[in-house]
Amino acid sequence: MPRTIATNTRVDLDGLLDFVRPRHRFLLVTRRGDGSPQASPVTGGVDDAGRLVVATYPERAKTRNARRRPEVDVVVVSDEWDGPWVQVTGSCEVLDATDPDPARATEALDAFVEYFRNISGEHSDWDEYRRAMVDQGKSLLRVTPVRWGPVATGGFPARLA
Repeated sequence: MPRTIATNTRVDLDGLLDFVRPRHRFLLVTRRGDGSPQASPVTGGVDDAGRLVVATYPERAKTRNARRRPEVDVVVVSDEWDGPWVQVTGSCEVLDATDPDPARATEALDAFVEYFRNISGEHSDWDEYRRAMVDQGKSLLRVTPVRWGPVATGGFPARLA
């Protein structure tokens, strides 16, 4: 049986976003107060501005950590465990559906709508969806990619193929 050769494909930002858009399984890595990593498996997507987005709650460790230290890492994996993946480092912004500033709350709710559309398509009732985000007190993490590794696949080094 032929061996699969590991690959590393360098991509520009457009190539990165094209790779990430159809994939929604992320591992978000933030930093705790002591600097140690906090890894969270999450569902995510890409917004219209090319940021990686994750819906969560304000009391979750990932949210608290991102507010304190906005540099985060996101490992985007394929649905199949041995499929291609990429690690992205970026600057994270936290938006809150219940922000006391009406302009920021509106920005957050608009961002949630965009998040949903880009992952799942249209919702049957956007007003209901917006109310649910407020009622649940949701937060949205938006990660602007700063650097990223190559899109990689596992396998053997070429010398062993």
